[in-house]
Amino acid sequence: MTDIKTIEKSIIKKYRKTIWSKFIKAIKDYELIKDNDKIAICISGGKDSMMLAKCFQELKRHNQINFSLEFITMNPGYNENNLKLIKDNAKILNIPLKIFETDIFSVINKHGGKSPCYLCARMRRGYLYDYAKKLGCNKIALAHHFDDIIETIMMNILYNGKYATMMPKLKSDNFIDMELIRPFYYIKEKDIILWSTYNNLEFIACGCPLSERKNTGKRKEVKEIIKALKATNENADINILKSSENINLNMAIKYYKNNIETSFLDEY
Repeated sequence: MTDIKTIEKSIIKKYRKTIWSKFIKAIKDYELIKDNDKIAICISGGKDSMMLAKCFQELKRHNQINFSLEFITMNPGYNENNLKLIKDNAKILNIPLKIFETDIFSVINKHGGKSPCYLCARMRRGYLYDYAKKLGCNKIALAHHFDDIIETIMMNILYNGKYATMMPKLKSDNFIDMELIRPFYYIKEKDIILWSTYNNLEFIACGCPLSERKNTGKRKEVKEIIKALKATNENADINILKSSENINLNMAIKYYKNNIETSFLDEY
């Protein structure tokens, strides 16, 4: 097992270009952190969220902004092995984890129906906001990365017939003065994997009982589509993300803002 000093140093040295610089760029580009913020780093136990915690610890050590952190893990019903691995990794990585219990997996099993992932995501978000607010936080940070973002764009286009992405930050509709931020917006999953492999770290792959039983789904299909696109255009993934910044409303048949529909015919 790699020692903690080497693990921390690798983020700002060996992986400075692919991880640390992109982490800082997202924070600056989207103004994700302000003075006096208290941020709950939401840790599922996977490689992405554990690395997010380490990045924030480094930022706290080196940054001029005055902010504070809480590191929280919601246990939705993990099996004993996954829960032990999460706790062991938190100890190895020197992350002062606060774990709270929920019964999400059992609820999803009974009432998930045809959209268990949607229900699970909504419940998780609600529990995380609630616990973070009780700790006095005004923001929660999630570890969605570049690949999550572009896959979401493509899933919405292909399966929902609409253009929508994961926003880098989002105000909560249900929790007053609470905000969600995504500092890994520019970081690619392959680079997180390289970091964890380099440091001989092993994380839970996915604690979801549905994923363990059935490793298929729309997101997997979209991953394969993007992989195929990159085979003929190496910048295909980057251009998918850039499309979120280059929307020409003059060339949109319809668009929505605050649930209000606008058609090109309105001003034709």
